[in-house]
Amino acid sequence: MGTRDEILLQHELEVMAGILESKAQYRKIVKAGIAKWVKDFQDGRIEIKTVDDLKKLIEIDIELQREEL
Repeated sequence: MGTRDEILLQHELEVMAGILESKAQYRKIVKAGIAKWVKDFQDGRIEIKTVDDLKKLIEIDIELQREEL
């Protein structure tokens, strides 16, 4: 493999690493959102009518996990 190919491969690896790091950060945010929602629900600050927000957070978390496979 020539130097040019090695440089391109290294760049691709760096881009992929950046994407994975971003996804990891997004998952942390989503998990924190889910935890906050559950706590607010348990404390009575959220009523059942807002379950759609939790559903969206869970769907985002599942999608992020799916992309990691």
